[in-house]
Amino acid sequence: MTQLRVRDAAAFLGISDDTVRRLVDAGTFARATDEAGRAVVDGREVAAYARARSTELTDPASEVKHSARNRFVGIVTDLVVDTVMAQVELQCGPHRVVSLMSAEAVRDLGLEVGAVAVASVKATMVAVEAPAHQEDPR
Repeated sequence: MTQLRVRDAAAFLGISDDTVRRLVDAGTFARATDEAGRAVVDGREVAAYARARSTELTDPASEVKHSARNRFVGIVTDLVVDTVMAQVELQCGPHRVVSLMSAEAVRDLGLEVGAVAVASVKATMVAVEAPAHQEDPR
C-alpha cells in the first residue's frame, strides 16, 4: 500500500493539512502510522477522493461531443497576447495549465482573465514519473 504523509496528501488534493485531518476524523481516509511514527493515509483512498471530486467543476461544453478525454475545466489567470501569438494560463483545480495559441484564437474564444475555459489535451505520448523511493506495488 502506498502511504502518503498528511501534508503530502493535502498538497496533492489542493487542500489544507487540517482538512485532511478532518477527512480522517470523518472516516474518509483511514489513518495509519509510518515507521517514523508520522501520520499517513492510504494513497489509493486519496486517489479515489481526488477522482470523485474531479467532476465537481461544470464543463461549459458538456453538450459538445469531443474525442479528447483529458479535459481540465478552469479559470483564465493570465494572458500574454502579442500581434500573432498568445500564452493562456488556466488554473484548473490545483493544476496550472499553459497553452500557446494564436492571438486570433484568443479573440475568437473571447478569453480574458477571469473567464471559464476548458483545456483539452490529446497526445500520443504522455510521460509519467514516480519518486525513486516509491515501493514496488507487486
